[in-house]
Amino acid sequence: MLTLPEKILFILCVAAALYYGYLGFKKIYLVIRRGQGELDAKKFVAQLFDAAINWLALLPTWRARKVPSIFHAMIAWGFTFYFLVNFGDVVQGYFPITFMGNGLIGNVYRFLADIFSISVLVGMVYFLIRRFIVNTPALTYRSNIKLMDRIKAGGIRRDSMIVGLFLLLHVGFRFLGESFTIAGERLATGAGDASQPFANLVSGLWGGMSAGAIEVMQHVTWWVALGLILAFIPYFPRTKHIHLIMAGVNFLTKPKRTSRGALEPINFEDESIEQFGVARLEQLPWTHLVDAYACIMCNRCQDVCPAYITGKELSPSALEVNKRYYINQHVDLLAAGKESPDRMLDFAISESAVWACTACGACIEVCPVGNEPMFDILYMRRNQVLMESEFPEQLQPAFKGMERAGNPWNLARGDRMAWAAGLDIPTVEDNPDFDVLWWVGCAPSYDSRAQKTARDFAKVLKAAGVNFAILGEMENCTGDSARRAGNEALFFELAQANIETLNEFKPKRIVATCPHCLHTLGKEYSQYGGNFTVIHHTELIAELIAAGKLKPDLAAVGPVTYHDPCYLGRHNGILDAPRTVLAQSQINLVEMARNRNQSFCCGAGGAQMWKEEEHGSEAVNMNRYIEAAGTGAKTIAVGCPFCLTMLTDASKQADQGVQVKDIVELVAAGLPNPNG
Repeated sequence: MLTLPEKILFILCVAAALYYGYLGFKKIYLVIRRGQGELDAKKFVAQLFDAAINWLALLPTWRARKVPSIFHAMIAWGFTFYFLVNFGDVVQGYFPITFMGNGLIGNVYRFLADIFSISVLVGMVYFLIRRFIVNTPALTYRSNIKLMDRIKAGGIRRDSMIVGLFLLLHVGFRFLGESFTIAGERLATGAGDASQPFANLVSGLWGGMSAGAIEVMQHVTWWVALGLILAFIPYFPRTKHIHLIMAGVNFLTKPKRTSRGALEPINFEDESIEQFGVARLEQLPWTHLVDAYACIMCNRCQDVCPAYITGKELSPSALEVNKRYYINQHVDLLAAGKESPDRMLDFAISESAVWACTACGACIEVCPVGNEPMFDILYMRRNQVLMESEFPEQLQPAFKGMERAGNPWNLARGDRMAWAAGLDIPTVEDNPDFDVLWWVGCAPSYDSRAQKTARDFAKVLKAAGVNFAILGEMENCTGDSARRAGNEALFFELAQANIETLNEFKPKRIVATCPHCLHTLGKEYSQYGGNFTVIHHTELIAELIAAGKLKPDLAAVGPVTYHDPCYLGRHNGILDAPRTVLAQSQINLVEMARNRNQSFCCGAGGAQMWKEEEHGSEAVNMNRYIEAAGTGAKTIAVGCPFCLTMLTDASKQADQGVQVKDIVELVAAGLPNPNG
């Protein structure tokens, strides 16, 4: 189709586009490699299949916003197919052939190209209307969120407009080009192209044009469509549209964690390490710099963030977007290997926002491209605690307590067994041949409300005839709160001590009533040589009921709603066992709207239990309590002592007569002889 001068000109344009595109992508690569950690090609190969499925099927996208997700898929799949379409158009421009031929394969190809053209155009119009006419609030940020000046000045809207118009014009002109081609064929042969129903329909508009005019329009539309691609390539690395590629990179390279919230350790024995935690952009793991490029600025993470929902200064979306804009602003400097001129606290996120995070993992769960903003925050906390000694003063007693007495309540180690008075609870010294080691935890040991949970669980274990033992005063805090608060050094000390103790007694199974203990013992101690099988008490209770060793009857109890603790459900995937226990106990379960993986945090995670909540419009625990009370349930069942405390506090404040109980309290009350 192209004339010789056109062919030469196009080759020159391609060369220029690829050259300047290469320079842009090279800078991205150099910036990403500034991040911490090494490339592991073997790991990438192992993750290739899963990454491809997530990328091509857009699996994470469907977790939220179903309608926008449909339109996003229409664009994503269409534009992906357009890589082949654009190649085919270039081939047809240079050679007098029909790409893919005129047989079945060619007809299928042209049909798909036609359908995907319409899907991209419709999807893009939807998103442009959504952003620029409807002005969907979900795509904006509150005034108290830290944003770079370029973002405040409309940078996201401008980029969205550029990308949107590019897609509309590129696909639109290519589609029009096909309609002119069909019009030319109809003029020559009298027949259209049934394999392209939409383009065939539009081609009827050109029935009055001459063959020469149609040929001119074929050339014009070809050049506009492909010329836009060439013009966009050098700009591509700076746009949000780069997520089309970087999302796949994210899925391919993201570390496989033992659980959603498992942090990477610091090697304190490596004396060459001078920086603990993250102060500047380049101190992030390199995979978290990929996050900045993979972000699609959809704000899904913001939608589910407990801190953002309750008016705090934290937006995980703004964190990623600020990272992207900062890199674009300083890309030459960063690519050259120089230190970034600003701390992340100066441009990416406020200090208040850093400490508002509950580490619930909801932002990671919902992200359609696999970003992990929660870890950025936790790494920044490490810097604040270990390097700057700047953290909320309320955390100091908890740190001292964990260090000196082995518990964040900062109570005497000798009081750890006070809850068990009169219950004849066997220790590992009393019963060295135990089948199950019960890790009691600090809350059930020291908190007056959680102590009832411990006493009831002891009764349940005895009623079922479980051969168990506890560590007693040898038990220390697992260090979860220290780690989430950024005090990795304290966590390291606690972990080493606990692992040494547990390795001495070699438990077959460990049962924990606290999801934070379960998570730390089972999913994070493995980093330090502590490989233990850890289950939640609801899992053990479900086993015992199934085996006929427990027969609780709670049919008389009114409706119950269950609150999924973040570190039980979202972080460790234990969603069914608590519900199984409730169902086996004949309880009428009414679910909250936000349940299972989409559960809303109680507000205690991320060491929030030990400090005042940051200023906002609402308390996190009250937000969750109101949702629970709105189900009409008379009891809120939980499976975490932190959740028990937070929701109990909210219940007292709201004074709506809704009780909050651990599941084991319900089970114990439903046994024929609860005093066992």
